[in-house]
Amino acid sequence: MKVFTQSVNFNADATLVEYANNKVASLVKFHDKIVDAEVFLKVQKTSDKENKITEIKINIPGSELIVKRETKTFEEGINAAVDNLKRQLKRSKEKHRDSLIS
Repeated sequence: MKVFTQSVNFNADATLVEYANNKVASLVKFHDKIVDAEVFLKVQKTSDKENKITEIKINIPGSELIVKRETKTFEEGINAAVDNLKRQLKRSKEKHRDSLIS
């Protein structure tokens, strides 16, 4: 699976990009038909502490799963988004399996 990572309004260091890629790549365990993934890391220019936006888009045959999280750190956002995507991928795989059975 290919993972595309983009940082908006800042330059992400290599360790953050690698962290995001590894976390998103681990989603293959939950759905074997993932085509690719896009990770967008954005910094909002506000006075809020939670100004880091993490958006992950997963492409699977027939649909697209998108999760967006606003957190204090990108690592926190990546973890929360990946956890949410795990649940969505499991649900999607079950629906697909159920449609094949019926």
